[in-house]
Amino acid sequence: MIANDVLRSIRYMLDLSDQKVVDLVHLADPAFAIEKADVQAFLKKDEDEGYAPCDDAVLARFLDGLVFHYRGRDESLPPRPLEKRVSNNLVLKKLRVAFELKDLDMHQAFADAGFPVSKPELSALFRQSDHKNFRLCGDQMLRNFLKGLTLRIRGGN
Repeated sequence: MIANDVLRSIRYMLDLSDQKVVDLVHLADPAFAIEKADVQAFLKKDEDEGYAPCDDAVLARFLDGLVFHYRGRDESLPPRPLEKRVSNNLVLKKLRVAFELKDLDMHQAFADAGFPVSKPELSALFRQSDHKNFRLCGDQMLRNFLKGLTLRIRGGN
């Protein structure tokens, strides 16, 4: 999925202001240069004037910031390296960690979106990429998960 779409979807799901998105990115990496105007450009549709593509560095820091915001930061651990490529599987993993979702919660989010997923399908999404049963998370699957999670968090609004 396009990083801008993921950012837009999560922002809507959590009803975040532009400044809160900036704050979450800075929570993960205080030295990273991003401003409210950058976020506004990321949130525009690609045909709108002023649109800017959201790169993986911004999305990775935003997702890490979500995890730190909801779960806290363990200062005893060294900082995790920043992911160079943010895949759909990684977005699923980060959201699962941030919201402390169990398998049942994940299945329910998919079912709420009208996209039921079997237990083996779900576990294959969280395997290491070199595992024989690993499965890439497609755009449609991530889109449906985000839709189901939004219904769960916003209460169907």
